[in-house]
Amino acid sequence: MRIITVKLPEQFLEAIDELVNTGRYTSRSEVIRAALNDFIRKELWIENG
Repeated sequence: MRIITVKLPEQFLEAIDELVNTGRYTSRSEVIRAALNDFIRKELWIENG
C-alpha cells in the first residue's frame, strides 16, 4: 500500500477515532479505507448503473 497525506476537519477525525476507540475498526487507516471503498463502489455503480 502507498501512504498519502489528507487534511480532514476535526469533526471527521473525532468520528474516526470514536469508531476505533469503540473497537469497530482497528485503526484510522482501516476506517478511511472502508469509507473510500464504499464511496468508490457507490460512485462507480451510479455512473455505470
